Amino acid sequence: MPRPPRWQSTLDASIDEACLAVRLYNDSAESRAFEGFVIHMHLAWLYLLHAEFVRDDVDFRYRDPKQKRRLLKIDGEPKRWELERSMKERWPSDSDPVRANLALFIRLRNRLEHRHANADEALMLNLAGHAHALLVNYEAELTSQFGEQQSLAVRLRLPIFVGTFTSQGEQALRSFRKTLPPDLRSFVTDYESGLDDSIVNDSKFEFRLRAMVELAPKDPDAIAMQFTRYEDMTDGEREFAEELGRRGQVIVRDKKRPVSGLGRLMPKSVSEKVQEGIPFIFNLNHFAAAWKRKKVRPPARDPHPERTNPDFCEYDEPTKTYRYTPAYVSHLINKCGTEKGFKDITGKDPQPKALDQNEVNEDNEK
Repeated sequence: MPRPPRWQSTLDASIDEACLAVRLYNDSAESRAFEGFVIHMHLAWLYLLHAEFVRDDVDFRYRDPKQKRRLLKIDGEPKRWELERSMKERWPSDSDPVRANLALFIRLRNRLEHRHANADEALMLNLAGHAHALLVNYEAELTSQFGEQQSLAVRLRLPIFVGTFTSQGEQALRSFRKTLPPDLRSFVTDYESGLDDSIVNDSKFEFRLRAMVELAPKDPDAIAMQFTRYEDMTDGEREFAEELGRRGQVIVRDKKRPVSGLGRLMPKSVSEKVQEGIPFIFNLNHFAAAWKRKKVRPPARDPHPERTNPDFCEYDEPTKTYRYTPAYVSHLINKCGTEKGFKDITGKDPQPKALDQNEVNEDNEK
């Protein structure tokens, strides 16, 4: 068997933490279920981002500010980026709803540890939508970066619940919300008040879904729970759905049908995306130089075209072509964003986009 990639053990640990977090969240007998969920999702996100950094050759170790060549160490081990630092590297913009959701739970963890044990259930109820978004965002990042085969969908089950399907249950939950300690209630309110409305209303920040009980005849081909996508509704159905009060929340994950090359990119698309993400000109010539220089795939007419770097490139046997992963796009953007990194990846001097194209052509001719 081929040796597993360097990042695999870190990714496996991340997935284990996420599954444990969900088991705790769904365990009604666990007195501090929500606290456990927050802590273990914190670790799941940390390990996931670290796995990406390992794959992309990003050095996420802290260095001594006085001696750059010396690593900071804790108990003999290099000190690595904590989740907040890793998050800012992955999402530089503070207006990203995924970052805003994750930042909320980073701050919340600092408040929860060793405090407010009696507020766990009330906090879970008030932040249920945010917790669901945290998990959905994790699933999206996991599968987009490491492939559909890593999905939590095959590991998790939809829990059975009562929710607010009765008027008595709805009233009980509304009353229970008020038991949240004032400082935690103000913490959430203050945090959201500092965010733009576009972030607060984004499902990546807080996941909202309305469920409605439907009485239907027995159908041997039917499933116990059916979901209707909002974009598939008519205008009238959407208007009716928006008038409904919140009745429950569940996570919905679209099932991807088998499609050849799903999520993979051709060279031109990779070049365009990298060009958009860096301050330098990046074209197909740079792209070809990059994969040749770093041996991402074999050269043309190689007797073993399948021997690629599987994190970044896949060989398609029927079409005899190579397709590239979103991870390779991220890798190129991260590396080529600086002059030093650009030259290391492509072997060419970077040309700022501001230069006139005629000047670039003249420089290339020289």
